[in-house]
Amino acid sequence: MKVGIVMGSKSDYGTVEKAEKILKDFGVEYETRIISAHRTPRAAERFASGAEENGIEVIIAAAGKAAHLGGVLAAFTPVPVIGLPVKSSTMDGLDSLLSIVQMPKGIPVATVAIDGAENAGLLAVQMLSIKYPELRNKMKAYKAKMEEDIMALDAEFNGGKQ
Repeated sequence: MKVGIVMGSKSDYGTVEKAEKILKDFGVEYETRIISAHRTPRAAERFASGAEENGIEVIIAAAGKAAHLGGVLAAFTPVPVIGLPVKSSTMDGLDSLLSIVQMPKGIPVATVAIDGAENAGLLAVQMLSIKYPELRNKMKAYKAKMEEDIMALDAEFNGGKQ
């Protein structure tokens, strides 16, 4: 199981590394690349066109501003693409979000929140868990632990009252 993480520029790495951590915690192999939809379109086409043959089963595409990367990659591959809008100085990332989420019919890109790298990683794990039962079990354990942690905080906050 392998996830391809693609970012439009090196400045997106501060966001992307949070997705890498999630994937690492779940034991999912990944590769991270810098490929621009606008400055290196042929490289984007080559990466996306070869993703399946290279063992990539899900792609996370992180981009800011015009944020066309996810859509460009999705146009060239049958592999699911998760768009990760990166907050930029322009419109606090709203421009990125809208660029990713407003895809034309036939080229879907799943989209997470602005700077929602953790959710991009988790969504990739959930997609992979359809095929890999061990990931499904890890995801169930992750969600149970999250619930347990919140319940403990609630008990602490409320002095143990139900």
